Amino acid sequence: MEAEQTRPFGLVSGLGVGAGIFYYKTLVDAHLARGLSPHLLMVHADVRYVLARAAAGEAMELAEYLGGLLQQLARGGAEIASIPAFTPQICAAELASITPLPLIGLLDAIAAEIVRRRFHRVALFGGRVTMETRMFGRLSGTEVILPTPEEIDTIADIYGRVVEESRASDEDFNRLRNLAHTLIQRERLDGIVLAGTDLAFVFNPGNTDFPHLDGARVHIDAIMRSIAPSTVMG
Repeated sequence: MEAEQTRPFGLVSGLGVGAGIFYYKTLVDAHLARGLSPHLLMVHADVRYVLARAAAGEAMELAEYLGGLLQQLARGGAEIASIPAFTPQICAAELASITPLPLIGLLDAIAAEIVRRRFHRVALFGGRVTMETRMFGRLSGTEVILPTPEEIDTIADIYGRVVEESRASDEDFNRLRNLAHTLIQRERLDGIVLAGTDLAFVFNPGNTDFPHLDGARVHIDAIMRSIAPSTVMG
């Protein structure tokens, strides 16, 4: 008997490649665990173009580019979509006005989960812009504590290397883990928000021994709730 398909879902990948692969594999595994057949479409974004537009603050240009990719997914049959990366969030407002598909927002999913878990005081691990803008100002009602400038440099440097290599060394893991423990104790945090999709190559449910919220996995759970609401597992 053929497995039931979920709602056709589109993924903008390539930002970076490793994160797209992680989302694809994790979504497929989530479907199989529910006895479902994935109905996934993917389109590849040019990460160099996206980073250049983001660095230049050209939000509308970036939104139009991403809107074009979403249009490709719509033409392929996708009914709903997502962009699994933090940098494009600088054009979230502009993209919302032109997207041809409903979007399952990465930041929306994280913000909702922070509220659900009653995390009132957090720090972010991720790219420099994500940390310094306190996740693009999208965590209203939550106290976001900035690490010191030196600590931000350390986190951003490690994260940039992980994005580039799609892997993390034992040294990378230990430095971020130790820093997480230091911040939680020093700043009296409720937890660390892993606000970088490629941090999935550093931390997983089996090796993360500090209070945290994994942004990528939270986002994937939100995707599954949207495309297969009647089968979401507790």
